[in-house]
Amino acid sequence: MKSLYTILCSLVCVTVGYSQTDSISKVDEHYKEDQFYIGITYNLLGNKPTDLSQSGFSSGLHFGIVKDMPLNEARNVALGIGLGYSLNSFNQNLLIDKDASGTVTYAVLDDGSTYSKNKYTNQLLELPIEFRWRTSTPSEYNFWRIYAGFKVGYLVSSTTKYKGDLGYLKHRNISDFNKLQYGVTLSAGYNTWNLYIYYGLNPIFSNDATLNGSTIKANTLKAGLMFYIL
Repeated sequence: MKSLYTILCSLVCVTVGYSQTDSISKVDEHYKEDQFYIGITYNLLGNKPTDLSQSGFSSGLHFGIVKDMPLNEARNVALGIGLGYSLNSFNQNLLIDKDASGTVTYAVLDDGSTYSKNKYTNQLLELPIEFRWRTSTPSEYNFWRIYAGFKVGYLVSSTTKYKGDLGYLKHRNISDFNKLQYGVTLSAGYNTWNLYIYYGLNPIFSNDATLNGSTIKANTLKAGLMFYIL
């Protein structure tokens, strides 16, 4: 995974550098900005049940295309609507398994449990909508930006994996995960480097997922870097 991030960052830098040179040489009064994006995030769980904790590095990789639609003559205020894909992992101590009847069960692994892996991964098809403000001009590529938005994700696939003293457990596409996951987003920065935050407004699990008789209301918080490409 680390090597993937290294290759990704190198590709972004090369592509951005090329786009910058090309944009300076050709002045376009009807320009559009930031039509492709690539992001790397650290994924956190919010509203966690008691004793549920995360361990290791929970990562996210996000990429897609956005239709940039300027709203004013200066073209520094715009609406962006796009389509993207997101891959996420969550390393934590919530064991997700199935009993003999096929019913999904949930239990928090205590400190006495021995395991080398316990994680949940998902893949989302996403629809980002952004209100965009920037200081760009037709001939200036380096500029400040603040993009606030809303993102809807459709769960394409999910996997839970456990490896430890209970054996090796793996389950795909458990129905207790919400198919639709949505939240608010914020990207802000200068030139290539932009801080990115996503806060999930609905739980990861449906109401059918319960732990000790209570509904699991954990949601997603993602924080990292977003790279934009023309």
